Amino acid sequence: MTPVLNVNGLSASYRKNQVLDQVRFQVLPGTMTSIVGPNGAGKSTLLKVMLELHPRLSGSVSFFGTTYSKAKSRIGYVPQRGSVDWDFPTNALDVVMMGLYGQIGWLKWPRRTHRELALNALAEMGMEAYAGRQISQLSGGQQQRVFLARALVQDAELYFLDEPLAGVDAATERAIMDTLKKLKSKGRTVMVVHHDLQTVEDYFDHVLLLNRTVVAHGATQDTFTKENIYRTYGGTLRWMGEKFG
Repeated sequence: MTPVLNVNGLSASYRKNQVLDQVRFQVLPGTMTSIVGPNGAGKSTLLKVMLELHPRLSGSVSFFGTTYSKAKSRIGYVPQRGSVDWDFPTNALDVVMMGLYGQIGWLKWPRRTHRELALNALAEMGMEAYAGRQISQLSGGQQQRVFLARALVQDAELYFLDEPLAGVDAATERAIMDTLKKLKSKGRTVMVVHHDLQTVEDYFDHVLLLNRTVVAHGATQDTFTKENIYRTYGGTLRWMGEKFG
């Protein structure tokens, strides 16, 4: 199969510190990949550099065999919840409608069909009843569901999510993972920055172990091993329990 994402020799710095060093990997369509690594490993920076939200020092990234600017309509992105200004005066429905600007066009009014698409995306995340609620009045889990609905309404082929499960309740975690699994079943490709190593094997069929560079990448059953975890995290595995203890 032709890769939907090809990263070759990608390097980047943050505040004069190099955080990515010669990162190389490919992602095949219809896979769900967890990006894991210790704090400061460059996981969020990797997403931002690939999506041209942060400058690169070197290397190249191609999506569907072309550049990001030509493929961005086929890509959905859910940033970290902590990076969003939740005090911005807008409601949940308007946030989801932002995912349709590529169809609506800037400075144009959305049509009824756009509103229905946004409402359907909210309903899929169990948030239709909150469509008119100001985003600042939503809980953390509800805010995360709204942002995933915004990505869903784009009907993208490749999705990037930056720690979507961080700080959410169990019900929201189940709703998010059920949605991502449905996307995978439809042949979509999903990459998730993930912090809970205990659930990697349950949630993802591929894993990318990152610590400034790619330590290992491949099918979870072959790649998520004690040796690779040690190489990525420096041997501190007390939080992994019996499996890697």
